[in-house]
Amino acid sequence: MELQQMRYVVAVAETNSFTRAAERCLVVQSALSHQIARLERELGARLFERTSRRVRLTSAGAAFLPAARQCLDAAERAAAEVAAAVGEVRGRLAVGLIPSVAAVDIPGALREFHEQYPSVRVSLRVGASDELVEQVRQGAIEVAFLDLPTTARPEGVEARELARDCLVAVVAPDHPLAGEPAVDLGRLSREVFVDLPAQTAGRAQSDQAFTDAGFSRDVAFEVTNTDYLSRLVAQGLGIALLPSTYVHQLTGVRTIEVTDAPVRVEYVVWSRADRTPAAAAFLAVLDIPAQSPPVTD
Repeated sequence: MELQQMRYVVAVAETNSFTRAAERCLVVQSALSHQIARLERELGARLFERTSRRVRLTSAGAAFLPAARQCLDAAERAAAEVAAAVGEVRGRLAVGLIPSVAAVDIPGALREFHEQYPSVRVSLRVGASDELVEQVRQGAIEVAFLDLPTTARPEGVEARELARDCLVAVVAPDHPLAGEPAVDLGRLSREVFVDLPAQTAGRAQSDQAFTDAGFSRDVAFEVTNTDYLSRLVAQGLGIALLPSTYVHQLTGVRTIEVTDAPVRVEYVVWSRADRTPAAAAFLAVLDIPAQSPPVTD
C-alpha cells in the first residue's frame, strides 16, 4: 500500500469523479484508475461503486477513507518535522477565526508569517467560537481566534486572552435610536433583533446580559455571518449588538453606546498536545511563547 494510492482514493472521494481526481493529482486518468484497482485487489474489497453517471464510496471505501487521510496527514507531519529539524518550516497551517476578530490584524499577521515562511500553505476557516474550539481539540485546525462571554473559558486547549471589549448597539441610519448618544438594555429590549444563531458563544453573551438585567428580547432574524447581519440591520429589519472594535469597518449603519453592555473576551487558542512546526512559528509571529500562562479573570 502506497501513499500515492491513498492520495488518489481521497481525491476521488472528494471529487466524486475519476476524471476530476486525475486532474487534481496531475496524472492521466488511466494511471489513477490502475493504482486504485491495484489497491482494491490488495485490500480484497472495492472502494468505489462506478456507474456511467456517478462514483461513490462503498461501505469498505467509507471505512478506508478516514484512515487514509490520517496516514497522509501523518506523512506530511513527518516531512514537516524533519524540515523543522534542519531549520525549515513548511507543511500546512489551518487557522480558524470568527468573522468579528478585532484584537489581531489577521491579514497583517499572515503577511508577516508568509514573508518568513513562504513554504507553508495556509487555509482559513470561518466558524462559530464553540465549533472552532472543538476543531482545535480534534486537530482539524491548529490555531483559532474566537470570543466568549466573560463567564466562559476555552476548555481542552491552550489559550491566551487577547482583549476584552464591550458590545454596542447597531441600528439603521433612520432608526429612532440612531441619534441617541447612549441607551441601556431595558430600552433595547423593546426592539426587534438580528443576531447570531441560538446556542452559539457570540449569541450567549447577549442573551445572558438581557437575562441578568431582567429583560427578554425578540430575535427575529438569525444570521451566521456578521457582515450579512449588519446588512439586515441597515435595511431596518432589526437592531444588533456587536463588538465596538469591530463595528468601525461596517457601512450603512449607526452605532450607539450601551451603558450596561455585555462584554466579550477574545482569545487565541491552539492544541495542548500536538503543535506543528508551522503552528509554533505562527504563534511566534503573534509573540505568543511556547508555553502560555493560564487564562485568569
